[in-house]
Parts: sequence; structure tokens; C-alpha cells
Amino acid sequence: MAHTPVNHPARPIYRAIGGLTGLYLVVFGVIGFFVSSGEPFFGQGDTQALGQGTNLGFSLFSIAVGAVVLAGTAIGRNLDVLVNQWMAYLIMVVSLAGLAFVRTEANIFNVSVATVIVLMVLSMVLLMAGMYGKVGTDEENEAWQKARLVL
Repeated sequence: MAHTPVNHPARPIYRAIGGLTGLYLVVFGVIGFFVSSGEPFFGQGDTQALGQGTNLGFSLFSIAVGAVVLAGTAIGRNLDVLVNQWMAYLIMVVSLAGLAFVRTEANIFNVSVATVIVLMVLSMVLLMAGMYGKVGTDEENEAWQKARLVL
């Protein structure tokens, strides 16, 4: 994709930001797992972790997504770009579905409005990290520069 920056000067920072986002998801999931253990898998109660509604299912989902983001960040080689973008889309879909079902029986992840807001922010951060973390050859960088400067 010619419009995606290649070899951005701040790409190590974006990679670290993506890793920190994955780490937050894992920490939230682990805390939520311990807080919601002993309750139903998709229970709808007042269980909260870090101020966000959660249950055992959502905690395990957060651990899984965070682990995938951390693995992509550790491997690098533009795999982190792909992982960050796709996990951002997944989190965005889950948060929008959670917002649609927040006060219904279909709220299987027991999300609250605070959870939706945090998930949307995390997805935007991951999407940003995925868009600016791409590493490429000098030819790809030159093609991006030329495409960027065309009016």
C-alpha cells in the first residue's frame, strides 16, 4: 500500500506502544480472571476489573488478544504491523457490539460503557501502531515518498 508510511522515523516508538497495549490487555485479562473466577463464564453481574465491566469469558478474550499482540510485537518483521491492524479491527468490532448490547441479555462479555470507551481507545492506538510501524526497503520508502508528495 503506497499510502502507508514505510520506515517512519518513530517506528520503534510505535512498536513499543503496540506492545504496551498488548501488555495492558493481558494485565486486564489476568486481573479480570481472578476477580470473576467462580462466576459463570458469560455471567452478567457487577464484576469489574480496573473500572471496566468484565466476566470470565471477556477476561480470557482479553488475555488471548493481548498475547497475540505481544507475540507479534516480539517477532516484528512487519508481522507486528499486520497483527496490530487486525487485532485493532477485532477489538473495534467487539466494542461496537458491546455498545449495541450493553443493557440487554445479549451482553455476553458483561461490558459497560467504560469498557467500550477503553476498548475503542485501545483499538485506535493499535491501529496507529500498525499504520506507522512498517519497515521496508529503500525502494518502498522512495515509492511512499513519491506517492505522498503527489497532489
